[in-house]
Amino acid sequence: MPRTVFKYLRVGGTADGPGHPGFDGAAAGSGWAGLPNGVVMAISMSHPLGASPAPASAARRASAYWNPYLVGVLLGLVLLASYAVAGRGLGATAAFSALDAWIAGLVSPAHVQANAVHARYWNDGAPLVQWTLFLLGGALVGAFLSGWQGGRLALRVERGPRISDSTRLALAFAGGFVAAFGARIAKGCTSGQALTGGAILNVGSLVFMAAVFASAYALAYFVRKEWL
Repeated sequence: MPRTVFKYLRVGGTADGPGHPGFDGAAAGSGWAGLPNGVVMAISMSHPLGASPAPASAARRASAYWNPYLVGVLLGLVLLASYAVAGRGLGATAAFSALDAWIAGLVSPAHVQANAVHARYWNDGAPLVQWTLFLLGGALVGAFLSGWQGGRLALRVERGPRISDSTRLALAFAGGFVAAFGARIAKGCTSGQALTGGAILNVGSLVFMAAVFASAYALAYFVRKEWL
């Protein structure tokens, strides 16, 4: 059965509803292809430019970050390669839905198959064989390699000088929850909606990104003490 990434663009799977890009879908298809895509995506977003080999001493100075505009171009090429290799765009939200289906399946597989939400990610009893799970796994591997190569591997809380670690972590948890809830409502995150949807000018995705930027600017004044 063909999968619809957008209503009028078929690249293999099933449609997820009007205006939904479908990169949040439950297809297992070429799941392993998500692993290298995730590695490349993470490295292109965080890999330092001009990093030098590690010195003999234990301590090493962190290398400079890449130019964000250059990284944006590279990330666009990763998205293009994702379509060419795997036949679908980038996305991450469905990975957590697949994990939910797997956990629920450990208790009651019959309930999962009868549930309209979980059943989409059940994948004939193999919910963990899912594109976005491999993509996230690749992103973690790529982020680790990038941090190691750039001299930034450390266990620390990134925060500004005017707030405590506990406050920073509490705000990060609250923000992550709001972002995850919003991604489920929008049927896509900044990877699925913004990158993949925006790349093919999906109207819903463009509205999504406009709302993201508007909200960020509106709240920046109130949360900037985390960093300043």
